[in-house]
Amino acid sequence: MYLNEFAPSGAPLDMTTFKEFDSLLQSAGDLGIPHSRDVHYVSRNVVLNGIRFHLLDWGDPSAPPLIVLHGGNQSAHSWDLVSLHLADRFHVIALDQRGHGDSEWARDADYTVPQMADDLVALLEHEQLARPIIMGHSMGGLVTLTLALRRPEIQTAIVLVDSGPRASTQGVMTIRNFITHNTEFDHIDKFVDRVVAYDPYRSREHIERTARYNLIQRVDGAYISKSDRILHDADFRTRRERSAPSFDASHLAALHFPVLVVRGQRSNILEPVAAEQFVAQLPQGALVTVPDCGHNVHTQNTPGFLQQVRPFLDGQIA
Repeated sequence: MYLNEFAPSGAPLDMTTFKEFDSLLQSAGDLGIPHSRDVHYVSRNVVLNGIRFHLLDWGDPSAPPLIVLHGGNQSAHSWDLVSLHLADRFHVIALDQRGHGDSEWARDADYTVPQMADDLVALLEHEQLARPIIMGHSMGGLVTLTLALRRPEIQTAIVLVDSGPRASTQGVMTIRNFITHNTEFDHIDKFVDRVVAYDPYRSREHIERTARYNLIQRVDGAYISKSDRILHDADFRTRRERSAPSFDASHLAALHFPVLVVRGQRSNILEPVAAEQFVAQLPQGALVTVPDCGHNVHTQNTPGFLQQVRPFLDGQIA
């Protein structure tokens, strides 16, 4: 049983009519995030590369396009507060990547970054989006960077959130251990307890409001993570990490458009030196650090994230 609302067919579903939206507005109010109450926010499904993908569509479709990509074991809803705020000036499309959220699982279990970059190309073609800004967190950042290197003409600019060519081995292990050891719960409170212990930056109330997007209830009553089970297998994740694409310095030097790298001050994934070295290789690279957060920058300190990112985004469409 699903715990959240999403479009059950090919027709868009207005998400502002559900209690989930009221809960989101409550979180925005708690954090002091400005937004419009009268916002276009719908759930949609599209078929790309033979798979049904779910996406969240925010803002005026005629506004400048902004694609946001979530990290591993997360979903499009991880961007809800950011999308709510940015929908006043951008057409924001938040995609549930294959095997995640409310999108279909891949029959061949192909969850490689290059395949996800192919999905992104298919999305842009399907939606007829020209020269969008693309913003990706963690795994979504690697997908964004892979596409940028393959097809530099596609995007106007990119934002990489706590993501880069070199990740801390210890940080990767910490995330892997959490994902592989937290897959099934007999009550939602057990899941919330684990997330609270893992993520000290968000309030318990906020985590409780978003738990529905991370879980699905099985017929026996148990709650399980809402992503392909193979993504929680330790061996599969290790093989996937080893097959991740590498990014050559000469290729990075060919990215002649603005690239903003956003690092969480207490990130255990993107270390300060690695971030600085990465940005130094980019012709139009810039690095900002958001305080009071770790790897999940945009959810752990959303106001701080928006304060750093919004001027960059606005600058691309000024």
